[in-house]
Parts: sequence; C-alpha cells; structure tokens
Amino acid sequence: MDNLPRFKAAAVHAAPVFLDKNGTTEKAISIIREAAAAGAALVAFPETFLPAFPIWAALWAPIDNHDLFARMAAASVLVDGLEIQRIRDEARRQGVFVSLGFSERSPASVGALWNSNLLIGDDGSVLNHHRKIVPTFYEKLIWASGDGAGLRVSATRIGRIGCLICGENTNPLARYALMAEGEQLHISSWPPIWPTRRPKGGGNFNNLAANRLRAGAHSFEAKAFGLVTAGFLDAAARDFLVSRDSSIAEVLDETPRAASYFIDPTGEATSDELRDAEGIVYADIDLNRCVEPKQFHDVVGYYNRFDIFDVRVRRTRLNPATFVEDISGLEDPHAPALNGGTPELLQRRAKSSAIELGGL
Repeated sequence: MDNLPRFKAAAVHAAPVFLDKNGTTEKAISIIREAAAAGAALVAFPETFLPAFPIWAALWAPIDNHDLFARMAAASVLVDGLEIQRIRDEARRQGVFVSLGFSERSPASVGALWNSNLLIGDDGSVLNHHRKIVPTFYEKLIWASGDGAGLRVSATRIGRIGCLICGENTNPLARYALMAEGEQLHISSWPPIWPTRRPKGGGNFNNLAANRLRAGAHSFEAKAFGLVTAGFLDAAARDFLVSRDSSIAEVLDETPRAASYFIDPTGEATSDELRDAEGIVYADIDLNRCVEPKQFHDVVGYYNRFDIFDVRVRRTRLNPATFVEDISGLEDPHAPALNGGTPELLQRRAKSSAIELGGL
C-alpha cells in the first residue's frame, strides 16, 4: 500500500548576480516564486549560489587574487543575516522548502568563510545548517573546513531530506551518515565548471561525467531520489574574469559545464537535464518508489554486517572559543564553602553563558 509522500521538486540551474549578495538574494526570491507558482514543494539552489562560486581560485595563483578574496568575503553572508532572513521569509510566504547553497561569513572573523548549505522549512524555519566538511582542491584558498553538525537528515512532511555539497558526494562515510538516518531524497549541489587543466593539454577533470557517476551511485546505494543542482556560468561572470586575463577565456569556454537533473532510487536519470542555459528542472517525486529497491540492497538494514563495521559520526558544532560569564564567589575554587554550599554547587549555581561563535 502506498503511504509515502508524493510531491513536485525543482532543481535550479542558474547563475548568481556575480559577487552581489543583494542582487543574488533578489534573484533567489524570484526563482522561489516561479517554482512555487509551478507547483514545486521543494526548491534547491546550486553550491554557493549566494553570492558566487570562486572559480578564480582555479585560474590564477593566490598572490594575484587578494582583491577577489576580499570581494568574496564582503559578499558572503551571515547565517542569521538579512539576506538569509529574506529568503526564509519567502519560503514561508510560498509554503515551500528551500535548499540554499551560500558562502557563509563567520561572526568571529572578517576573513573566515565556509561553503555552506541551509535547508529551510516551508514555515521559514532552519531545518539544517551544514558546512562543507572539507573544501575541495583550490577551494581551500577560500573556505575553511566545516564540521559534522550538519551531517543529518531532516524529517519533513514531504519526506526525509539530506544534502551534501559537491565533493562531499565522493565521501562514502559522509554519504553513509545520511543513509543511516533514512534519507529518501538526496540533494547534491555543484559548481558551474571545475577546471583542473588547460583544455588544449587534455586530461581535464570531467565535471559533468563525475557528477553523474557520484549522484547516480548515491541514489543507487541509498535507494533514494537524487536532486542534482548545478551553477551556471553566465556571460557577466565570464566576461568579468576574462577582462582580468584574456588567456583564461579558453579555460572558461571549453571546460565541461555541469548539469542539473533528477535521479530515481535505481540510479537512473528521470528528467531532462539543463546545461547550457539557465532554468529550472522539475520532477514529480513518489517516495513509495524507494521501497522495492531496498529488497535488493539495504546497506543500513539487512544488507550489512554491523557486528563487523562500526561507524561513529560526531555532529558537534565547532567554535573558536567558549566564554563563561560571572562565576562569582569562586576566586579560589579550593577555598572553604561560601554561602552554605560547596564550591562545586556554587559553580553550578553561578550564571554562565557559552557564546557559540559561528553556530546557528
């Protein structure tokens, strides 16, 4: 008997307003409205859609990119900032779930950034706040490593939703962490291009083929639907980069473009894909189709040996410091008891507050 949710989902294939957090926020709101009007219950944006993917880190040595890093830091946003709040408010107004890739600023440092993703509920609440656990290759020149706090699946009225960012979909343990929480829809978000060599020399990393392989493998192993959302390199961003160095035009023009599409629980693509133009890909999701494939391989059920394998995931938000305020009456913790209590009891009674820098 079919008793799992059915809904329409939207995979966004779009470019940000390059390094413009206000313009990109407006564009995101417009896309949410368009997808909601088309009947989508879930709208998923690409990796760091807000405010851009820092493709320049692949193109030039870091000594030539200081100004671009400064611009990226200025255009990145706080998780509790105005830009995120506006997108949350729009999700609530439209009654849709939103998965948003964004470059996150740290409240503890003007130069610390994370490659992050938010899953926003249809009531505007934050269901999950994930920071990419390891920036990939040249991304390390822009973003810090995240933590395990966001390696979780969110139970919603439309199903159990998980998300990993780009190269995290190559990490078997990160993927398994989501499978082990009963993930039914997996969102994978990607950059528009991923250059590793100049095209004329050959041997460039084929982002398109690699993404298909990784996303299909996860859906097959998890027996979950896959939503693949990739960025788009538009003319404005291309021309901005080429204006700095005309020699990189070939790299930008001939590196394989990423695509956005949907995958079913058997690993097969179930929608058309968008590559060469901006747009939205829609798919009707029937989570009942996740059940039958579990008969074949259920890696978090019968098709495993938990007596052999032991997986532990630390989902702790990391912070640079914990500040404890107003520990009064305890100048010497070894002094005699004060005010009718032991030092330990007084310490428990004292007012304390842990300020989590960078947490949600």
